[in-house]
Amino acid sequence: MTAPALEFPPFRLPPDTEALRTEIRAFLKQTLPTITGGDRFKSWNSRSPEFSKKLGAKGWIGITWPRQYGGGEKSFLHRYVVTEELLANNAPAGSHWVADRQSGPGILRFGSEEMKRSILPRIVKGECYFAIGMSEPDSGSDLASVRTRADKVDGGWLVNGTKIWTSGAHRSHYAITLLRTSGTREDKHRGLSQLVIDLSLPGITIRPIINLNGKHDWNEVVFRDCLVPDSMMLGNEGDGWMQVTSELAHERSGPERFLTNVHVLKELVKLVGRQPGRHAQEVVGKLAARLWSLRQMSLSVAGMLENGKSPVTEGAVTKDLGTHFQQDLPEVARVLAESDAADADDIADFLDMCQMATLAAPAYSIQGGTTQILRGIIARGLGLR
Repeated sequence: MTAPALEFPPFRLPPDTEALRTEIRAFLKQTLPTITGGDRFKSWNSRSPEFSKKLGAKGWIGITWPRQYGGGEKSFLHRYVVTEELLANNAPAGSHWVADRQSGPGILRFGSEEMKRSILPRIVKGECYFAIGMSEPDSGSDLASVRTRADKVDGGWLVNGTKIWTSGAHRSHYAITLLRTSGTREDKHRGLSQLVIDLSLPGITIRPIINLNGKHDWNEVVFRDCLVPDSMMLGNEGDGWMQVTSELAHERSGPERFLTNVHVLKELVKLVGRQPGRHAQEVVGKLAARLWSLRQMSLSVAGMLENGKSPVTEGAVTKDLGTHFQQDLPEVARVLAESDAADADDIADFLDMCQMATLAAPAYSIQGGTTQILRGIIARGLGLR
């Protein structure tokens, strides 16, 4: 029996997407210097509601969505270019990022017409932000073992339980939350549903989790008899597992999986100068080759998605390799900078940047699916298990 082969067919972006790229670059060059706040070390995790509203006014949030909900009805490839330029320029796009990448598409696919009309236009304007309520304490990477329950009562669902590592919940308006609405943990994938929960509802406590950088990005979200209206059920009761795995597919192979700390590479290139030594040429060349290979893989997956294919295995490979690239980059850059720098004072800011990137790097093994889970997906895709 021949094992299935991975396919990454060559793919080029069409000319009209490159015209869009030129427009985005001009917008970012003019707009980013005017945005206050943010964190220069954080890439797309840095949030600026002001910037999100400006981007929304240009029509670049929800760019693929139907016009009836405020979208631009462009292709997935146009969105790819927007994403790539935001990342490459360290734009503070974190406020709307999750809503644009996965929550909005989930509502488009599974939400009621009432939900679409009330929420999607606000996302498109850069005025409505989402968190992801998946992970739970003591569950590890076993997402199907959720214990947070939603019990049916008159007028809605009564939610009790805890979600953890909930990025941006303290700054978000809603969280699409995976809950058990029937059965027990032993049922695993059965009896799970998703609710779109307004985070300002009574019965919700959001507690900060401080990361290694001393920043408040993650949260523990506790639900105690929180009543969520029937109208906020996403899709059908019991279809949560199918929906949540579809949602995760939007996370895995996009440019954020290899461009999150690209600012480190850009600053390294500046640091070694126009005439670097042989060792610096070799190190930077290898990093650039890995980055370009990942981009071509990601573009190939984007092309397959645009053509209606389901490149699950290829997406998992891209994410796994991208994780390792992003975790390797700051340490490789630090070692090169320290070995090649003539004056330590010249590289102080750069080493600070590398340190911040290194402290953020462990999270890459978890975001969008743990490394172990992804390798299981790859093994199944290749017929190895």
